[in-house]
Amino acid sequence: MSEGIDNSEYSIDELTEADVEESEEVRYAVRLTDVSRVYSIGNRTITALQHVNLTVRPGEFVVVNGPSGSGKTTLLNVIGAIDYPTEGRVILMDVPIGDYDESFRATFRLTYTGFIFQSYNLISTLTALENVMFPMQLSDDPPAEVRERALALLERVGLAERRDHLPWQLSSGEQQRVAIARAMANDPPVILADEPTANLDESSAEIVRRLLRELNEQGKTVIVMTHDELIARTPGARRFHMSNGVLTEIE
Repeated sequence: MSEGIDNSEYSIDELTEADVEESEEVRYAVRLTDVSRVYSIGNRTITALQHVNLTVRPGEFVVVNGPSGSGKTTLLNVIGAIDYPTEGRVILMDVPIGDYDESFRATFRLTYTGFIFQSYNLISTLTALENVMFPMQLSDDPPAEVRERALALLERVGLAERRDHLPWQLSSGEQQRVAIARAMANDPPVILADEPTANLDESSAEIVRRLLRELNEQGKTVIVMTHDELIARTPGARRFHMSNGVLTEIE
């Protein structure tokens, strides 16, 4: 961790202005250099990632498939600064996020990444609207503006009329669409999705696929860990396979 960095508290505006390189053009949405992740559980050592190298340019659509336990979720968590690599370097939006403390990393995640999880990870006591508003907590905007933006996002995923429903009152497909709206809350440049269609019926899954394509067409970098072959066939997508922590690009 870099010394002399006072980053105990950040607002979104402060992070944007002071801590991310002010460049008109970001070179790397994601760049991993020789990244490994090793866990110790009791006397056992588990290698989840083995010397992964990955370069993703802004606006690319990346799909990673592979069997359960191959390291896909660990890879996504390392890319999104939820987890730390044991070795190697992680660059996100040209920022070496491993050089900063957890307070910076948390604010960076909220600002520059949007996560979509297989299990939705909605907060059970919050309505759909409140779940979408939750990542906007660092914003200095008036509450009325925050609410208006969140409503617009729910409208975008076709759920404005369900804004006051709690997660348990929504179908699986509706919960995932709320999760996608939440991922877009701070208009992040990078969308990270972990098996986003795994628990959905085909109709709901196709809505999620369409939303991911639309986000990419609007310039977002989209990185998806999935077994969904229809997502893998997204036009222009770069395809990778992961096995035993080793990432290989499919030509």
